[in-house]
Amino acid sequence: MNEQLPLKIILVEDDPGHAQLIEKNLRRAGVANELVLFQDGGAAVDFLFKNAGAPSAAQQPVLVLLDINLPVLDGHQVLQRLKGDERTRRIPVVILTTTDNPSDISRSYRLGCNVYITKPVEYEQFSDAVRKLGMMLSIIKVPEAAAHHG
Repeated sequence: MNEQLPLKIILVEDDPGHAQLIEKNLRRAGVANELVLFQDGGAAVDFLFKNAGAPSAAQQPVLVLLDINLPVLDGHQVLQRLKGDERTRRIPVVILTTTDNPSDISRSYRLGCNVYITKPVEYEQFSDAVRKLGMMLSIIKVPEAAAHHG
């Protein structure tokens, strides 16, 4: 029996309208996972490092949906900190942003993001993109922080 805690989705998004839309469409896609919203990169990093410091049994696997244009720490800085630390570098990070600038895209992958998705500006397309992301999240497997058997 797998005793792993369910995957928690960390959404780092400073636009409340976008955050609401993302959550609504993930739910529509059948994603029932707990969703935790942070509106700035600094708060998200603090939370993720605190979670990473928990004993392995209490460590909840997380997946990060990350915007690039954020207050305090931007998405690239968040990515750099997560991927630069042994405790958090295995956390899957999906960049979800309106920026389709090629240098932002290549920088994000260079820093270690797993998937880069641009938010279509058009409402319907955006909803559709998030629903597709939701379907992907429902089948995604994340690496366990440490293999432990109870």
